[in-house]
Amino acid sequence: MKTEYTPRPIDIDTVELPRDIEELVEAIAKNVHEVWAKSRINQGWVFGPERNDRLKQHPSLIPYEELSEEEKDYDRNTAKGTLKVLIKLGYNITKE
Repeated sequence: MKTEYTPRPIDIDTVELPRDIEELVEAIAKNVHEVWAKSRINQGWVFGPERNDRLKQHPSLIPYEELSEEEKDYDRNTAKGTLKVLIKLGYNITKE
C-alpha cells in the first residue's frame, strides 16, 4: 500500500550565496561527482560512450575536469543548493 508523497524541500529561492565562495562551490561540485563516480564504480559500472543500464556503462565516468559544462552545472547546482540550505538553516560559511 503506497501513500501519496509530496516533496517539501526547504525554500531557498531567496537565499543569495556570497560571491567569495565560488571556489567552495566548485570544490563541492567536484566532490559530488567523485562520490557519485566512486559509488557507480563500486557497483560495477564502467565508462561507456552511451549510458547502458544493462551493461552498466556511463559516459560520465570520467574526471570532473573532462565533463561538459552542462554536466558540471548539474553538480554545481547540487553544491549551491546544499550551501543555500545551510545558510537558510542559520549556519555561517567561513574559511579559516
